[in-house]
Amino acid sequence: MQVYEVITERITSMLEAGVAPWNRPWRGSANQPRNLMSGKEYRGINVFLLGCTGYTSPYFLTFNQANKVGAHVRKGERGYPVVFWKFGRREVQDAGEITQQRSVLCRYYTVFNVAQVEGLAVPSDMLEPTAPSNPIAECEGLVSGFTGCPTIRHGSSGAWYTPSLDIVSMPEHGLFNSRESYYSTLFHELTHSTGHKSRLDRVGITDLGRFGDVNYSKEELVAEMGAAYICGLAGIENKTINESASYLKGWLSQLRNDSRLLISAASQAQKAVDYMTGRASVVMNQPALASAA
Repeated sequence: MQVYEVITERITSMLEAGVAPWNRPWRGSANQPRNLMSGKEYRGINVFLLGCTGYTSPYFLTFNQANKVGAHVRKGERGYPVVFWKFGRREVQDAGEITQQRSVLCRYYTVFNVAQVEGLAVPSDMLEPTAPSNPIAECEGLVSGFTGCPTIRHGSSGAWYTPSLDIVSMPEHGLFNSRESYYSTLFHELTHSTGHKSRLDRVGITDLGRFGDVNYSKEELVAEMGAAYICGLAGIENKTINESASYLKGWLSQLRNDSRLLISAASQAQKAVDYMTGRASVVMNQPALASAA
Protein backbone atom coordinates (compact mmCIF):
# COMPACT_ATOMS: atom_id res chain seq x y z
CA MET A 1 0.00 0.00 0.00
CA GLN A 2 1.36 3.45 -0.96
CA VAL A 3 2.07 6.05 1.68
CA TYR A 4 -0.79 8.28 0.51
CA GLU A 5 -3.23 5.41 0.93
CA VAL A 6 -1.84 4.47 4.36
CA ILE A 7 -2.26 8.00 5.70
CA THR A 8 -5.65 8.58 4.08
CA GLU A 9 -6.92 5.28 5.44
CA ARG A 10 -5.93 6.30 8.97
CA ILE A 11 -7.64 9.68 8.67
CA THR A 12 -10.80 8.28 7.07
CA SER A 13 -11.12 5.79 9.93
CA MET A 14 -11.22 8.76 12.32
CA LEU A 15 -13.83 10.52 10.19
CA GLU A 16 -15.92 7.34 10.15
CA ALA A 17 -15.71 7.32 13.96
CA GLY A 18 -17.17 10.84 14.00
CA VAL A 19 -13.96 12.78 14.67
CA ALA A 20 -12.35 15.49 12.54
CA PRO A 21 -8.64 14.80 13.22
CA TRP A 22 -7.65 18.40 12.46
CA ASN A 23 -9.67 19.61 15.46
CA ARG A 24 -7.47 20.87 18.32
CA PRO A 25 -4.39 18.74 17.65
CA TRP A 26 -2.60 20.05 20.77
CA ARG A 27 -2.72 22.91 23.26
CA GLY A 28 0.18 25.37 23.23
CA SER A 29 3.41 25.52 21.25
CA ALA A 30 5.30 23.54 23.91
CA ASN A 31 2.91 20.63 23.34
CA GLN A 32 3.37 20.29 19.58
CA PRO A 33 4.30 16.69 18.68
CA ARG A 34 8.06 16.31 18.42
CA ASN A 35 10.79 13.70 18.36
CA LEU A 36 12.27 12.88 21.76
CA MET A 37 15.82 12.32 20.57
CA SER A 38 16.24 15.30 18.23
CA GLY A 39 13.74 17.65 19.89
CA LYS A 40 12.52 18.67 16.43
CA GLU A 41 8.84 19.35 15.85
CA TYR A 42 6.90 17.19 13.42
CA ARG A 43 5.39 19.06 10.49
CA GLY A 44 2.60 18.87 7.93
CA ILE A 45 0.19 15.96 8.19
CA ASN A 46 2.35 14.47 10.97
CA VAL A 47 1.08 17.15 13.35
CA PHE A 48 -2.48 15.86 12.98
CA LEU A 49 -1.59 12.18 12.88
CA LEU A 50 0.28 12.44 16.19
CA GLY A 51 -1.67 15.26 17.80
CA CYS A 52 -4.87 13.23 18.00
CA THR A 53 -3.36 10.04 19.45
CA GLY A 54 -4.61 10.88 22.92
CA TYR A 55 -1.28 10.85 24.79
CA THR A 56 -0.51 13.65 27.23
CA SER A 57 3.17 13.76 26.30
CA PRO A 58 4.02 15.27 22.89
CA TYR A 59 7.24 13.23 22.57
CA PHE A 60 7.62 10.32 20.15
CA LEU A 61 10.50 8.13 18.98
CA THR A 62 11.12 5.18 16.67
CA PHE A 63 11.58 1.56 17.70
CA ASN A 64 15.30 1.76 16.89
CA GLN A 65 15.74 5.02 18.80
CA ALA A 66 14.27 3.38 21.88
CA ASN A 67 16.59 0.39 21.55
CA LYS A 68 19.66 2.60 21.16
CA VAL A 69 19.12 4.10 24.62
CA GLY A 70 18.46 0.74 26.26
CA ALA A 71 14.67 1.04 26.30
CA HIS A 72 12.04 -1.01 24.47
CA VAL A 73 8.54 -0.59 23.14
CA ARG A 74 6.02 -2.33 25.38
CA LYS A 75 4.73 -5.60 23.89
CA GLY A 76 1.45 -5.23 22.05
CA GLU A 77 1.77 -1.48 21.49
CA ARG A 78 0.84 -0.12 18.07
CA GLY A 79 2.86 2.65 16.47
CA TYR A 80 1.83 5.64 14.37
CA PRO A 81 2.89 6.46 10.81
CA VAL A 82 4.99 9.55 10.18
CA VAL A 83 5.47 10.89 6.66
CA PHE A 84 8.81 12.02 5.33
CA TRP A 85 10.26 12.95 1.96
CA LYS A 86 13.36 11.41 0.47
CA PHE A 87 15.18 13.69 -1.97
CA GLY A 88 17.69 12.53 -4.55
CA ARG A 89 18.80 12.78 -8.17
CA ARG A 90 17.98 10.58 -11.13
CA GLU A 91 19.16 10.36 -14.71
CA VAL A 92 16.65 11.19 -17.42
CA GLN A 93 17.30 10.55 -21.11
CA ASP A 94 15.64 12.86 -23.61
CA ALA A 95 16.45 12.81 -27.32
CA GLY A 96 19.69 11.00 -26.61
CA GLU A 97 20.81 13.49 -23.98
CA ILE A 98 21.13 12.39 -20.36
CA THR A 99 20.38 14.96 -17.69
CA GLN A 100 20.22 14.90 -13.89
CA GLN A 101 16.85 15.73 -12.42
CA ARG A 102 15.68 16.00 -8.85
CA SER A 103 13.63 13.08 -7.55
CA VAL A 104 11.25 13.15 -4.61
CA LEU A 105 9.82 10.08 -2.91
CA CYS A 106 7.18 10.10 -0.19
CA ARG A 107 7.76 7.49 2.51
CA TYR A 108 6.64 6.80 6.06
CA TYR A 109 8.00 5.15 9.17
CA THR A 110 6.51 4.29 12.56
CA VAL A 111 6.90 6.11 15.88
CA PHE A 112 5.71 5.46 19.42
CA ASN A 113 4.80 7.83 22.22
CA VAL A 114 7.11 7.78 25.24
CA ALA A 115 4.19 6.38 27.25
CA GLN A 116 4.43 3.22 25.12
CA VAL A 117 8.10 2.69 25.94
CA GLU A 118 9.58 0.98 29.00
CA GLY A 119 13.02 1.61 30.48
CA LEU A 120 13.15 5.13 29.13
CA ALA A 121 14.46 7.89 31.39
CA VAL A 122 12.20 10.82 30.58
CA PRO A 123 12.10 14.00 32.70
CA SER A 124 8.70 14.56 34.30
CA ASP A 125 8.24 17.87 32.47
CA MET A 126 8.26 15.92 29.19
CA LEU A 127 5.40 13.69 30.25
CA GLU A 128 2.76 16.29 31.07
CA PRO A 129 1.47 19.07 28.78
CA THR A 130 2.23 22.70 29.58
CA ALA A 131 -0.75 25.04 29.39
CA PRO A 132 -0.16 28.56 27.99
CA SER A 133 -0.58 31.18 30.72
CA ASN A 134 -2.61 33.58 28.56
CA PRO A 135 -4.00 31.96 25.36
CA ILE A 136 -5.90 35.06 24.21
CA ALA A 137 -2.75 37.16 24.45
CA GLU A 138 -1.05 34.46 22.40
CA CYS A 139 -3.80 34.80 19.77
CA GLU A 140 -3.41 38.57 19.67
CA GLY A 141 0.35 38.21 19.34
CA LEU A 142 0.00 35.80 16.42
CA VAL A 143 -2.27 38.22 14.56
CA SER A 144 -0.11 41.30 15.23
CA GLY A 145 2.98 39.30 14.30
CA PHE A 146 1.64 38.43 10.85
CA THR A 147 3.88 40.64 8.71
CA GLY A 148 2.01 41.94 5.67
CA CYS A 149 -1.31 40.86 7.16
CA PRO A 150 -4.33 41.70 4.98
CA THR A 151 -6.74 44.41 6.09
CA ILE A 152 -9.14 43.11 8.75
CA ARG A 153 -12.53 44.86 8.73
CA HIS A 154 -15.23 44.34 11.33
CA GLY A 155 -18.96 44.87 11.03
CA SER A 156 -19.85 42.30 8.36
CA SER A 157 -22.67 39.78 8.65
CA GLY A 158 -20.27 36.86 8.34
CA ALA A 159 -16.60 35.92 8.03
CA TRP A 160 -14.87 35.67 4.66
CA TYR A 161 -11.75 36.58 2.74
CA THR A 162 -11.91 38.62 -0.49
CA PRO A 163 -8.78 37.98 -2.60
CA SER A 164 -9.45 40.79 -5.10
CA LEU A 165 -9.38 43.35 -2.27
CA ASP A 166 -7.09 41.40 0.07
CA ILE A 167 -9.52 42.01 2.92
CA VAL A 168 -10.69 39.74 5.73
CA SER A 169 -14.24 40.63 6.79
CA MET A 170 -15.34 39.72 10.30
CA PRO A 171 -18.43 40.27 12.50
CA GLU A 172 -17.87 42.41 15.58
CA HIS A 173 -16.09 40.69 18.47
CA GLY A 174 -19.18 40.76 20.69
CA LEU A 175 -21.25 38.69 18.27
CA PHE A 176 -19.14 35.60 18.87
CA ASN A 177 -19.95 33.17 21.67
CA SER A 178 -16.42 33.47 23.00
CA ARG A 179 -13.08 35.10 22.23
CA GLU A 180 -11.81 31.66 21.26
CA SER A 181 -14.55 31.44 18.62
CA TYR A 182 -13.59 34.85 17.28
CA TYR A 183 -9.91 34.01 16.94
CA SER A 184 -10.39 30.51 15.51
CA THR A 185 -12.66 32.04 12.85
CA LEU A 186 -10.13 34.79 12.15
CA PHE A 187 -7.30 32.25 11.86
CA HIS A 188 -9.36 30.34 9.28
CA GLU A 189 -9.75 33.44 7.12
CA LEU A 190 -6.14 34.53 7.59
CA THR A 191 -5.02 31.09 6.40
CA HIS A 192 -7.04 31.70 3.24
CA SER A 193 -5.28 35.06 2.84
CA THR A 194 -1.84 33.44 2.68
CA GLY A 195 -2.85 32.09 -0.72
CA HIS A 196 -2.98 35.61 -2.20
CA LYS A 197 -0.72 36.07 -5.24
CA SER A 198 1.47 38.49 -3.25
CA ARG A 199 2.09 35.80 -0.61
CA LEU A 200 2.11 32.07 -1.36
CA ASP A 201 0.20 32.31 -4.66
CA ARG A 202 -1.98 29.26 -3.89
CA VAL A 203 -4.24 28.05 -6.67
CA GLY A 204 -7.23 27.66 -4.34
CA ILE A 205 -7.21 31.45 -3.86
CA THR A 206 -5.69 32.80 -7.08
CA ASP A 207 -7.97 30.60 -9.20
CA LEU A 208 -11.16 30.55 -7.17
CA GLY A 209 -13.23 27.46 -7.81
CA ARG A 210 -16.94 26.95 -7.40
CA PHE A 211 -18.45 25.57 -4.23
CA GLY A 212 -17.82 21.82 -4.05
CA ASP A 213 -15.20 21.52 -6.77
CA VAL A 214 -11.73 20.06 -6.14
CA ASN A 215 -9.86 23.35 -5.71
CA TYR A 216 -12.55 24.76 -3.42
CA SER A 217 -12.61 21.65 -1.25
CA LYS A 218 -8.83 21.53 -0.97
CA GLU A 219 -8.61 25.22 -0.06
CA GLU A 220 -11.20 24.75 2.68
CA LEU A 221 -9.21 21.84 4.06
CA VAL A 222 -6.05 23.96 3.98
CA ALA A 223 -7.85 26.71 5.92
CA GLU A 224 -9.27 24.26 8.48
CA MET A 225 -5.89 22.66 9.09
CA GLY A 226 -4.12 26.03 9.18
CA ALA A 227 -6.61 27.40 11.71
CA ALA A 228 -6.31 24.26 13.85
CA TYR A 229 -2.54 24.56 13.77
CA ILE A 230 -2.57 28.24 14.81
CA CYS A 231 -5.16 27.56 17.51
CA GLY A 232 -2.87 24.85 18.82
CA LEU A 233 0.08 27.23 18.93
CA ALA A 234 -1.99 29.79 20.85
CA GLY A 235 -3.44 27.20 23.20
CA ILE A 236 -7.14 27.58 22.36
CA GLU A 237 -9.66 25.08 21.08
CA ASN A 238 -10.65 25.42 17.44
CA LYS A 239 -14.30 26.47 17.72
CA THR A 240 -14.96 26.56 13.97
CA ILE A 241 -14.65 22.84 13.32
CA ASN A 242 -17.91 21.24 12.22
CA GLU A 243 -18.21 17.61 13.25
CA SER A 244 -21.75 17.00 12.03
CA ALA A 245 -22.45 13.72 10.23
CA SER A 246 -23.01 15.47 6.88
CA TYR A 247 -19.76 17.43 7.19
CA LEU A 248 -17.70 14.34 7.96
CA LYS A 249 -19.43 12.39 5.19
CA GLY A 250 -18.46 15.13 2.73
CA TRP A 251 -14.79 14.89 3.65
CA LEU A 252 -14.89 11.11 3.49
CA SER A 253 -16.17 11.33 -0.07
CA GLN A 254 -13.43 13.79 -1.06
CA LEU A 255 -10.61 11.76 0.48
CA ARG A 256 -11.79 8.50 -1.05
CA ASN A 257 -11.73 10.12 -4.48
CA ASP A 258 -8.20 11.49 -4.06
CA SER A 259 -5.73 9.79 -1.72
CA ARG A 260 -3.20 12.61 -2.25
CA LEU A 261 -5.56 15.37 -1.15
CA LEU A 262 -4.91 15.06 2.57
CA ILE A 263 -1.11 15.12 2.54
CA SER A 264 -1.05 17.89 -0.07
CA ALA A 265 -3.52 20.06 1.88
CA ALA A 266 -1.57 19.55 5.11
CA SER A 267 1.62 20.61 3.34
CA GLN A 268 -0.05 23.80 2.10
CA ALA A 269 -1.46 24.47 5.58
CA GLN A 270 2.02 24.11 7.08
CA LYS A 271 3.41 26.59 4.56
CA ALA A 272 0.57 28.99 5.39
CA VAL A 273 1.33 28.77 9.12
CA ASP A 274 5.05 29.23 8.48
CA TYR A 275 4.21 32.37 6.51
CA MET A 276 1.88 33.81 9.15
CA THR A 277 4.28 33.14 12.00
CA GLY A 278 7.36 34.40 10.19
CA ARG A 279 8.96 30.97 10.00
CA ALA A 280 8.86 30.80 6.20
CA SER A 281 12.42 32.06 5.81
CA VAL A 282 13.69 29.77 8.56
CA VAL A 283 12.24 26.62 6.99
CA MET A 284 12.52 27.76 3.36
CA ASN A 285 14.84 24.88 2.52
CA GLN A 286 12.89 22.28 4.47
CA PRO A 287 9.87 20.48 2.97
CA ALA A 288 6.62 21.31 4.76
CA LEU A 289 5.95 17.58 5.07
CA ALA A 290 9.29 16.77 6.64
CA SER A 291 9.27 14.75 9.81
CA ALA A 292 11.65 15.21 12.69
CA ALA A 293 13.32 11.95 13.49
